[in-house]
Amino acid sequence: MAERPPPDECANCGAEIPRRARACPACGADERTGWRETTDSVYDGLDLPDSAYADEPAPRPVRRGLAWYWYLVAVLLLAGLVLGIVGLR
Repeated sequence: MAERPPPDECANCGAEIPRRARACPACGADERTGWRETTDSVYDGLDLPDSAYADEPAPRPVRRGLAWYWYLVAVLLLAGLVLGIVGLR
């Protein structure tokens, strides 16, 4: 099978590519790493959700209140304080 010639310019960096080049002289892109023509893309026709096109990540949910273990820590500290005061008398 005959090897296809590279495109006229690199799809990765835009530099001009010589006719017999195996890789882009500017960025090193080649057939496997990024100068494929858009018609050869394996991602053509891929249906992405609208969130894939967002510029910013989705906001994280805000948790309200304390976690259950902080209440447990408070009760244990209070019990220790009470037992410490009662034990000193």
